[in-house]
Amino acid sequence: MTPLGKEIAAMIAEDGPMSVERFMTLAAMHPQYGYYRSHMPIGARGDFITAPEIHQMFGELIGIWAAEVWHAMGEPAPVRLVELGPGRGTLMADLLRAARVAPAFRQALDVNLVEMSEPLIEEQRRTLASVADIPIVWHESVESLPVGPTIIIANEFFDALPVRHYVRVPSGWCERVVGLDADGALCFGLAAAPQSGPAAASDAAPEVGTIVEIGLVAQRLMGRLAGHIAADCGALLVIDYGHARTRPGATLQAVKGHRATDPLREPGEADLTAHVDFAALSRAATAAGASVYGPVPQGTFLARIGLFERATALKRKADPSQVAAIDAAVERLATPGKGAEVSMAELFKVLAVTSPDLGPPPGFGGPAVQ
Repeated sequence: MTPLGKEIAAMIAEDGPMSVERFMTLAAMHPQYGYYRSHMPIGARGDFITAPEIHQMFGELIGIWAAEVWHAMGEPAPVRLVELGPGRGTLMADLLRAARVAPAFRQALDVNLVEMSEPLIEEQRRTLASVADIPIVWHESVESLPVGPTIIIANEFFDALPVRHYVRVPSGWCERVVGLDADGALCFGLAAAPQSGPAAASDAAPEVGTIVEIGLVAQRLMGRLAGHIAADCGALLVIDYGHARTRPGATLQAVKGHRATDPLREPGEADLTAHVDFAALSRAATAAGASVYGPVPQGTFLARIGLFERATALKRKADPSQVAAIDAAVERLATPGKGAEVSMAELFKVLAVTSPDLGPPPGFGGPAVQ
């Protein structure tokens, strides 16, 4: 058992089983042993790869998207450009480099990064040294972000937020919890008493054993961000893997060394995530007074904002190895899978949240159906 696993086991022995939400929070952000407190998760030597690491085109296109949104906002100066969970800083570096084609936009930027991981902050500082002409402020949470017109980018951020699980039993709903088995190892179980039932449960009584996964932390955060955007003008772009409609089932997963592993096996040593419920995020944003567009598949969004045209332009000045890399990136980022295969282009989805008077941002054809 990992050091954090031992500490969690001691907590459970003392206080009883804990919620899945509490377990995920400790696994990610425990002050000493939390995964994001002590690991460099992204890259070939890490545990997973994100879209900005696949090719520069991804961040460049997000930069052009942000510039067009800024123009639609009336070109406010300053405009807060915020990235939630910036990874190694690759997306922001590519975004700011692409923004050089829109000098007025770049000059108006007040860049703010929300990051709790010290190892990642140090990596971000190194990556962003190439754009040192633009001041950057780091924040531990969204609570300290400045007010005013804002454009927020959240790429693979909401999937890392903790979720709760509820299981249908004959007498109602019981929360799924993390406890200890007879050997003292971490295991899943059920709370002792049924509850009234989660709000996401279907009106029609589901079968016994059905699991409902609810991201209350994500919904509360979305409400806060959407309220800010609705009040001060702006947009939020969410890019993540997940499902467009709320549905039953547990998607909690763990990845270590680019391979799936048991979520309870090595807390603090593996990345824990869950698929994003885009419908729930949309409801939270709408309730806060913002407009919602999408979600649309990542491949569709990237095609609409110019991925294929950008790839063609880059290939004109590329050597054969670079051409192959560009083609491989386009294939991975935006090409649907074959047969039963689900590709990144389809699994990842894109949602936009805007102030009510802004209108559909680039890449979106109309408001989401509620």
